Amino acid sequence: MYNWSVDTTRLKKNPQKYAIFKLEQAVNFGLNGKKLSAKLLKQHWNNLRLDPFRKNYLARLLWPKQF
Repeated sequence: MYNWSVDTTRLKKNPQKYAIFKLEQAVNFGLNGKKLSAKLLKQHWNNLRLDPFRKNYLARLLWPKQF
């Protein structure tokens, strides 16, 4: 994850906000060859601010029986 515009030292003090930030950055701006954790995505799903089309796509991957 490449992020040059945010000071992450303050975010690291709050593990939940930092985890949400990392997930949002990875989904919205690229994974850089890494994989996302389905467990973390499900855990923070309601708090993630993602592009609606990407969020819909991820929801279909995470919960395929609901669609």
